[in-house]
Amino acid sequence: MYLKMAKRVVLETDKRLVAKFLVNFGLKGAISVQRFKSRLKKGEYFPPFLYISVLNSCNLRCQGCWVDVSAKQEKIPADNMHRLIREAEEAGNSFFGILGGEPFMHKELLDILAEHPNCYFQIFTNGQLITEDKARQMRQLGNITPLISIEGTQWTSDVRRGKSEVLSKTMQGVENCLKQKLLTGISTSLCANNFGEMLNEQWLDRLIDMGVMYCWFHTYRPVGPDPKPELALTPDQQKQIREFVVEMRCRKPIAIIDAYYDHNGQALCPAATGISHHISPWGDIEPCPIVQFATDNIRDSRPLKEVFTSSAYLRDFRQTAAKATRGCIVLERPDLLKEVILRHSAKDGTARKSAMAELNAMTPKTSQYRKGQEIPEKSFAYKIAKKLFFHDFGAYEKYGL
Repeated sequence: MYLKMAKRVVLETDKRLVAKFLVNFGLKGAISVQRFKSRLKKGEYFPPFLYISVLNSCNLRCQGCWVDVSAKQEKIPADNMHRLIREAEEAGNSFFGILGGEPFMHKELLDILAEHPNCYFQIFTNGQLITEDKARQMRQLGNITPLISIEGTQWTSDVRRGKSEVLSKTMQGVENCLKQKLLTGISTSLCANNFGEMLNEQWLDRLIDMGVMYCWFHTYRPVGPDPKPELALTPDQQKQIREFVVEMRCRKPIAIIDAYYDHNGQALCPAATGISHHISPWGDIEPCPIVQFATDNIRDSRPLKEVFTSSAYLRDFRQTAAKATRGCIVLERPDLLKEVILRHSAKDGTARKSAMAELNAMTPKTSQYRKGQEIPEKSFAYKIAKKLFFHDFGAYEKYGL
């Protein structure tokens, strides 16, 4: 399998883009994690990976979306983006996830990213606005990987995403990326109505045949103003995802990402471990994209490293979440999340200003944490990579989790 993957990389990609990935994401990303570990020992804090929602606007209307896509457009101005990226670089960071809304509705996006050639950017997108010209621009920049979301067959995609002909339009964006030999990924938010369609070998084989280099199976989170709790996965379905991912990593020449398990199959929350936090379109520094409350903002005049280190709210969130569960505190213990928010008078960071009412309406659900049912990595490569660079960093150890 490893040889097949290497052959795919050699034959199907632009080697300059692979080199950028290996240096900007691979080498520098590994260094950023080591610097993160060193900071923790000194009582300092700055997450090695930041996820940035550059604007709230979107051309689709997806079920269960927590973003204020219908509100007046708010976007992070170019000068704030540049400052954020520069100060993160100074802290040793090189990788940034770019989210929305739909990031490609931010007309300055590629121009902004072009000024940071030593970083690596993963753009979470529905792909519909990726024209041939935009794909060509991304190839020229070399330090961008588009992660394009596909939610099922044509009918399922239309239902999930609130528009018609969604799949065909998204696939055109995928094709434009692959023509330019971009390192292209496909993501899916697995839920009750697309689980069988997307979690299967045939879908992976199709992605491989197309030239897609990696995929990411997210788990649907029933949050936001219209959470659609009926779409939430059962505990057995969540277990099936883990089993499928672990097995396919040993058999298929395509990289499969997950963000919720370490090398031993123990669950983790990236926000609780401190490895990542989220920046909203309004500049609010949030624990993660679905926790839309904040006390801090990137527009603070202090150095951002100081803002992150001194934030009592973010620190309390990490500690409370790690003490309660190795899974998702939002799903499992919304009551504890509410207590953290109230303790720090964290403000509602949404345009709709109904986030607290939505939190009050939530009923506890299972997430990825199932003690005693861990499924360790089988792939040697994934096991080593996670053991070195993606684990809980001791966040749960003091609480016996």
